Amino acid sequence: MIVTETKTPVVPRRLTFQTSLLVAACLLVAGCGGARARGPQRVPIVVAPVVERSVPYEIEATGTVEPIQSAAVTAQAGGIITRVSFREGSEVSEGQELFRIDPRPFEAALAEAAGVLARSQTQRETARLDQQRAEALAAQQLISIDELQRKRAAAAAMAATVSADSASMLTARLNLGYATVRAPIGGRTGSLAVHEGDLVRANDVATPLVTINRIRPIMVRFTVGQADLPEIRKARRRAPPVEIAPGEADTVWISGRLTFVDNAVDPTSGTMLLKAEAPNRDGALWPGQFVRVRLKLFEQRGAMVVPMAAVTNSQQGSYCYVVNPDTTVEVRPVTVQRTWRDLAVIAAGVKAGETVVTDGQLRLSPGAKAVVRNAAGDDHGGRSAGGSGGRGQGAGGKRAASAEGSTQRGK
Repeated sequence: MIVTETKTPVVPRRLTFQTSLLVAACLLVAGCGGARARGPQRVPIVVAPVVERSVPYEIEATGTVEPIQSAAVTAQAGGIITRVSFREGSEVSEGQELFRIDPRPFEAALAEAAGVLARSQTQRETARLDQQRAEALAAQQLISIDELQRKRAAAAAMAATVSADSASMLTARLNLGYATVRAPIGGRTGSLAVHEGDLVRANDVATPLVTINRIRPIMVRFTVGQADLPEIRKARRRAPPVEIAPGEADTVWISGRLTFVDNAVDPTSGTMLLKAEAPNRDGALWPGQFVRVRLKLFEQRGAMVVPMAAVTNSQQGSYCYVVNPDTTVEVRPVTVQRTWRDLAVIAAGVKAGETVVTDGQLRLSPGAKAVVRNAAGDDHGGRSAGGSGGRGQGAGGKRAASAEGSTQRGK
């Protein structure tokens, strides 16, 4: 009988201990990961407070700049342009000489009219003396009544001739004055249509010599919807202020006043024409320019406002996510009365001091837990979103709660 001896390999105790420690660590990590997976996930959000404040009632529109006065300068007498007395595009004052037309034909016509008038005056005097002698002779019955009547008629005819010749001389003098074309209004000149040596015709309105626009002050025309007519009519008597921005990127607004409200609503568009007047001392507004317009009618006091980013629209209407003190969120239906710049005026649904979510709504659901982060994206752990959002401040109330403020409120 053959007996075979089997030897069992000896495992070092150090290796067995390390293996057991590794297995225990893996089980611990797996257990902790499972516990975290089972816990609720917090959604990072940005919040802002509901603020009660005064909000201007403004109407925003797109307008067009137009000169307060414009004049197309034409020649009232025909002739050759001998002088242009200004540079195109420059400022001119009222009554300033603009063009000189060759005056020699008009001077000759004036001299001729003066000679004709002098002759007529002499003839009128002769006829007047003849009438006087005839009146004396007729009193002595030395001439007939018919002869007296002829003398009277001749004197009256010469007086009428003098009046006609005086009018002709006045016309000749006016034509000579028209040889100098002057600015009817003060303002800025446009492009020149004629130059020295050009022939111009009298009263040719189809081709004006130059156009002058008065731009100080200046007008801005814009339209508003007929729904705003009642508020505009209330504020019309006190000339409500108007702010004008020359461009989309401009942040400096030019102040003006509402000066004109049309007397009818356009039935095709349902809009009404308004005009505002601005001093335009620096010439920032230019005729024909498109501008942004803000018409401020009144100041609405005690309005509940939230950032527009906090309002979400759905088929059921507008709503906001409101953050509770325990960092859970709830859906709150709201009624938006109107908007003003980046704020929404809420008529019902929220009250002052509450906190609404301005960023992160897409990941939220009613009752979800939230964690507040600031504008840079830093999370603030499990600190109260409701407490921190209620103290947010800033233009429009958009400042997110900070970690320092949450820590102080937690003390």
